[in-house]
Amino acid sequence: MPADLYLRAGQTQSSAYLDEALQARISSVHGVDRSNFTRHANLRLAAGKAPVALIARSIAADGSNLPLVGPVRRGKTPAIWISEAMLDLYGWRVGQPVVLPLAGQPVELHVAGVWRDYARQTGAIMIDLSDYRRLTGDRLVNDAGIYLAATADAEQVAAALTAMAGPGVLEISRPGEIRALSLQIFDRTFAVTYLLEAVAIAIGLAGVAASFAALAAARRREFGMLRHLGLSRRQIGWMLAQEGALAAGVGVAAGLLAGGAIGLVLIEVVNRQSFHWSMDLHVPWASLALFALGLVALAALAAVLAGGQAMRQDAVLAVREDW
Repeated sequence: MPADLYLRAGQTQSSAYLDEALQARISSVHGVDRSNFTRHANLRLAAGKAPVALIARSIAADGSNLPLVGPVRRGKTPAIWISEAMLDLYGWRVGQPVVLPLAGQPVELHVAGVWRDYARQTGAIMIDLSDYRRLTGDRLVNDAGIYLAATADAEQVAAALTAMAGPGVLEISRPGEIRALSLQIFDRTFAVTYLLEAVAIAIGLAGVAASFAALAAARRREFGMLRHLGLSRRQIGWMLAQEGALAAGVGVAAGLLAGGAIGLVLIEVVNRQSFHWSMDLHVPWASLALFALGLVALAALAAVLAGGQAMRQDAVLAVREDW
């Protein structure tokens, strides 16, 4: 979200559009350097399929202001930029000529490139706003991104826009507010995942503790003999810690390999088949290493605590059972 402010038609606008007069007044507000207006519409391209989103906004000739995926091809007809869902749902490809029903008339265009869209699973088409207006004659817009002058204050400009348009005509949002809301939605979505991770860790540590408690009880005579040979309780505890860390290390390594494989399947297969979008793969090596070391340390501590009762038993009594 590169703009300083974002606005759209408010609830008092029954049409939910910003007409040309209001667009001009928005651009002329003191402190506004430039405005990027956007027009939203829906196109039904095939029977039995959901409508495709049509987005008209200012686009660079090479599409550099879009999150592009793959190459760009220019053509003689006006360009459109399609989301990844269009590749899967309609089979369109870069450089392919297509015909779209714009303003009730078939218009020949060409696919200039593919961009990554995480908002619409049914497909989206992007077209430059000037081309859209020339082809349809539609001058209305739905929202805008406002870029402020270098010395302008965002709060003052927002207040001036509200005063200019009247109460309820415009809904104005700051990029920080939109990001905070987006992160809140993501955190709420993955809250169950974090809870499941915590439960899995608790169950794993409980399993380590139970296993080493049983092993320590079965090895109490071994510990007694080791005490007779001169080992201290601390040395036996360190031995149990090493055994617990080794067992946890094997489990963590197996978990990392299995988790990485599942992650690749989710990114490369499930996302494309279910949501029709791709993602860049980023492995947080530092976080994974810290998390793995933490689990190994907790497992070692659980092993020591679980074997504490056996280590506290008198060495003579433990060895006497063999007499």
